[in-house]
Amino acid sequence: MWEKVQETVNFLKEKGIKTPDFGIILGTGLGNLVEKITIEIAIPYDEIVNFPVSTVEGHSGELIYGKIGNKKVIAMRGRFHYYEGWSIHETVFPVRVMKYLGVEQLIVSNASGGVNPAFEVGDIMVITDHINLMPEHPLNGANENRFGPRFVDMHEAYSKKMISKMDVVAEKLDVPLHKGIYLALQGPTFETPAEYKMVKILGADAVGMSTVPEVIVAKHMGMECFGVSVITDLGVEGVVESVSHEEVQEVAKKSEKIVGRLVEEFIKL
Repeated sequence: MWEKVQETVNFLKEKGIKTPDFGIILGTGLGNLVEKITIEIAIPYDEIVNFPVSTVEGHSGELIYGKIGNKKVIAMRGRFHYYEGWSIHETVFPVRVMKYLGVEQLIVSNASGGVNPAFEVGDIMVITDHINLMPEHPLNGANENRFGPRFVDMHEAYSKKMISKMDVVAEKLDVPLHKGIYLALQGPTFETPAEYKMVKILGADAVGMSTVPEVIVAKHMGMECFGVSVITDLGVEGVVESVSHEEVQEVAKKSEKIVGRLVEEFIKL
């Protein structure tokens, strides 16, 4: 893994990507932030050495490098999911690369199913913590000490400092935000009513199929993380309804301009 990361980092540096201030992973339907980036370099995943290629509709599969305000950013337009068949180590590979390009702060976004009765479809939830129920762990196997320690402290997986900063931005823009715990399952099936109930009993506010592996690996390498989730469907007992990927994308698209504005102002601040 170390050698592959170094090979990819060298490849991207030769393309002109150098020391971004922020790394951003854009999830389902949340690609609107790309419009806020003054793009200097855009590289399709299939042209990047050692990169997997996203197979999910709505995930463009492109690495974007440029500026938001006076800050350099590198953004993944489309992420890799464990359910696509990639190994858990392949899904988090780009985060390793971001770190060795110079990224110290990672922003992740996703779409999720809300199990908190206070949530409504289209709400925006800042992730304050997570529960990992993925079937594999991204740090399993022999530890590479050049990446980070064998045992990783996860008491503050999502930076309190970054969350406080977003509170200031949201107040300034008059955007209501929820805060909550995100639970990660493998997917690709949406949850059954019984599974939604389980998620709620376990103490989570929303459930999805991504984000947690990337955050674990980012913390392994000492990065600060901020996560935001768009509630695209509800799994509240008595309110569980049928849902499709198309419906998830449609809801996310309605919220993406707001999320994009929040993240844009957050980076500029």
